[in-house]
Order: sequence, then C-alpha cells, then structure tokens
Amino acid sequence: MSQTPDFSHLPAPAAGLAAILARPKAIAVGCVVVLAGLGWLTLAWLVAGMGGTGSGLTGMLPMSLQALCQPSFGKAGPGAVVGLMWAAMTLAMMLPTAGPMILTYAEIAETAARKGERIVSPLVLAAGYGLIWAGFAAAASIAQIALTRLALLDHTMASASGLFSGAVFLGAGVYQFTPLKHACLTQCQRPFPFFFAHWQTTPKGVFRIGLQQGLYCLGCCWAMMLVMFAVGTMNVVWMAGLGIVMAIEKIGSGRTFSHVVGAGLVLGGIAFLFTAFAAHWPGVPV
Repeated sequence: MSQTPDFSHLPAPAAGLAAILARPKAIAVGCVVVLAGLGWLTLAWLVAGMGGTGSGLTGMLPMSLQALCQPSFGKAGPGAVVGLMWAAMTLAMMLPTAGPMILTYAEIAETAARKGERIVSPLVLAAGYGLIWAGFAAAASIAQIALTRLALLDHTMASASGLFSGAVFLGAGVYQFTPLKHACLTQCQRPFPFFFAHWQTTPKGVFRIGLQQGLYCLGCCWAMMLVMFAVGTMNVVWMAGLGIVMAIEKIGSGRTFSHVVGAGLVLGGIAFLFTAFAAHWPGVPV
C-alpha cells in the first residue's frame, strides 16, 4: 500500500521544502539542470575576462561569441584555469547525457518511497557519477599542460599540429567501433536492469552505484571528449555538438549512429593528416 509523507506538523515553508525533497524525480531534474547550468555559467565566466570591453551586454555579445569559439588565456596561470575549465566542461557536457540514467534511478526510488521503503537521494548517485568525471577532468588538465609545453597546443588552447589533430580524430573514430565502447554504451542506454540487479538502500551503496555508472559513461565517452584537444578545448560550438552526439547515443540510438559518428571522425582524421603531410610536400595543393 502506497504511503504519502505527512509534513503537516511542520511550518508551511518547511513543509513545502520537505515535500519537494521527498520527490526523487524533482530532485533529479533539478540536479541535472542546476549543475549543468553551473558548468555553462562557469565557462562563460572564464571567457568573460578574456577580451576587451563592451557597451553593456549587447556590445559584449559578439566578442563573447568569438571568445567562446576561440579563446585565448594569454599568460593566465595554467593549473587553476585549465583545471577549472575542464571541471566546468565535464559538468556542462556530461551531466546532461546522464540525465536519463539519473531519472531512471529517481523513478525507481519514487516508486519505492510510495511503498514505504527506504531510499537514498539521487544527489548521492550524481555525486558518485560526478567523482569519476572529476578524475577525468584532473587527468585532462594535466595532459593539456603537458601538450602545451610540448608545443602541440597553442595559446588559444587549440591544436598546433595537424598530425596531432589527425591522430586524435582517428583514435576517437576507431574507438567507436570497439567492443569496449559498445559494452559501456549498452550499460548507459539501459540503466534499469543495472539498478534492478544492484539496488541499494544506503548512501554508501548508492554512491558506489554512481561510481559504476560513471565508469560506464567514461568508457563510452572518453575518446570523444579528447577530440576537444584537436578543435580547441574551449570551442563552445564543438563542445555543444559533441555533447549532443553523446546524448543521442545514450538514448538508445543503436550501433548504426555510433558507427556513422566513428566514420565521420576517421574521415576528419584522414583530412587532418593529408593536409599536414601535403603542407610539407612542394607542389601538392592543400
């Protein structure tokens, strides 16, 4: 028999807040929207100080768009700026793709709550998931600093080598066809069987589930995230485009879509490599 929580003993404002917090789906939606929005706002804040002045918001808009597509941090300290940038990028790009997974958990939890069973907030699940991508962001930040010192990335955070860009695109494209990619993608597309088999009613258990789902997501999307090294790590057009592609993959698009994306990345890699080699061959048009 379903049970509806009774908060009548609380003051009206507290009762309203408690009613919201007792609804896992509402928390899940709010978590995804707020944290992803925070990621985009942080990215906007990072580029806001990159260039020039403007006459109010309207005057700054063209400059902001240009900065977002090809930002330059000049001599800003690489560690803090790059680390914050990758953290914001993973929030902005990856959390929306995890929305269906978090909502699936919330729907199961809400059903369990109506039966009077113990549940754990979706925020704990999201925390476990986010920790995995925080680790990726840290590793990517270190990699970016190293690549910059090796002169493979320039001051705009874009690739300074066609060979490097081609290798990144080729690697990401080939990975789209691998068994590991599709094994992880299957788990991302069908979270319900995983939750059903591994359901937990303690914060520690749910946090561990979030870690596992984060690892599946990382296994699915890490190679495509690295494409940002080739196109500019703060290029918002590619950021949004790749985020959409990864979201489409996770809503159950099947292998065909992933293979089409992989083929496109491979062709892009070949084009980068051809252009890079042709630039060093006299008489070859580029």
